[in-house]
Amino acid sequence: MATTNGAVENGQPDRKPPALPRPIRNLEVKFTKIFINNEWHESKSGKKFATCNPSTREQICEVEEGDKPDVDKAVEAAQVAFQRGSPWRRLDALSRGRLLHQLADLVERDRATLAALETMDTGKPFLHAFFIDLEGCIRTLRYFAGWADKIQGKTIPTDDNVVCFTRHEPIGVCGAITPWNFPLLMLVWKLAPALCCGNTMVLKPAEQTPLTALYLGSLIKEAGFPPGVVNIVPGFGPTVGAAISSHPQINKIAFTGSTEVGKLVKEAASRSNLKRVTLELGGKNPCIVCADADLDLAVECAHQGVFFNQGQCCTAASRVFVEEQVYSEFVRRSVEYAKKRPVGDPFDVKTEQGPQIDQKQFDKILELIESGKKEGAKLECGGSAMEDKGLFIKPTVFSEVTDNMRIAKEEIFGPVQPILKFKSIEEVIKRANSTDYGLTAAVFTKNLDKALKLASALESGTVWINCYNALYAQAPFGGFKMSGNGRELGEYALAEYTEVKTVTIKLGDKNP
Repeated sequence: MATTNGAVENGQPDRKPPALPRPIRNLEVKFTKIFINNEWHESKSGKKFATCNPSTREQICEVEEGDKPDVDKAVEAAQVAFQRGSPWRRLDALSRGRLLHQLADLVERDRATLAALETMDTGKPFLHAFFIDLEGCIRTLRYFAGWADKIQGKTIPTDDNVVCFTRHEPIGVCGAITPWNFPLLMLVWKLAPALCCGNTMVLKPAEQTPLTALYLGSLIKEAGFPPGVVNIVPGFGPTVGAAISSHPQINKIAFTGSTEVGKLVKEAASRSNLKRVTLELGGKNPCIVCADADLDLAVECAHQGVFFNQGQCCTAASRVFVEEQVYSEFVRRSVEYAKKRPVGDPFDVKTEQGPQIDQKQFDKILELIESGKKEGAKLECGGSAMEDKGLFIKPTVFSEVTDNMRIAKEEIFGPVQPILKFKSIEEVIKRANSTDYGLTAAVFTKNLDKALKLASALESGTVWINCYNALYAQAPFGGFKMSGNGRELGEYALAEYTEVKTVTIKLGDKNP
């Protein structure tokens, strides 16, 4: 995600960006089958499903539709790859890191192709996919490649005649279920730390957007990962997703998606083998703009924070609280930004907003926009679909929004900016925290004491101060409350993919 301080999602401090790429239209899709044991397979059922371009609503291709038997086959391959004495388990930690670096090299080589596939499948602007999603993938792979030979236990002082230490060992077969808004990036967030720690994986990409995950399977094989280390089974949630969540031979599952589906994943995991679960779920994120803020910065960040990726972000700034002294001016400038936002063909380099992912999301967003109108919010701009443009929705700004309105309570996941007014810091803290979610929050102020007070009081896994979507591979990401469990990225992610073993050795009683 674009950030206000020059960073990119999962990135590191600024570096010279790659040259401006030429968008690749009408790309031939090469990989549409199930990837198991470094080989391509047809589904056992013989079924296929279509993946479509949301910009045109036209079918891109058909993909093999996995089901429980295909998941069973993938898990078996992952189990064999994880057995002691296998090529994967015999690899030393440094060699695992080298494989991740090699994968990053291949992703970098095919960066434009992967970005084009992502744009075709999701509708996100090509340049966003190239400079943000793919940059995040590359940096995350390289970050965890560097960790592979640095995962260490501790020596623990106990009795004089005892040596006690810990080992951090891989969990085993890990499952991952990834979303459609950042298909490749969210896969890499899970893949990189899991492989860094020595695990094997069974992955299910979102049925709306399977193409980049399958392409990555070809790169995993090319990079030299042994067969069975990574297996990719495209399909649907009630079949492939349910089979992964409940499989007794999968020891850990990582899921990114809605809170509703996250509950189902956790329930299924607890009924099978009490597998470890990491959940990155929804958000209704407060963005607090104080009267002393740099208003130009705050308006721009709040705008990008809610409209980036067509508003389809769990981190979206979907509740903008503005102090009453600057409220009117903030609304005026926000409307100007929204009206100027270029919406259209995602392969056009001038486009900043593409279509929504599918008809279901499109209809949901328009229904929530109508609820805002009916409940008394003031529609400042937008508020409808783009004429004759399929799944495109005009950037929409509401003012005079109150906490009880649906657009202030429900995750919209679309290009809609609700702007609320507040009077005092204590008031806005209480209102910002009055939600079941707790993923991210942002504060805009020039007063450091105020910023730190708010950062401490807000019930969120991440708090940004005078920036938005400043995400780094080095920094942990995850939510409080119903926004999820566990953390991705950073050193914290390694704990989600390792078991801690305590080894205690009784020494001889005789003195040397």
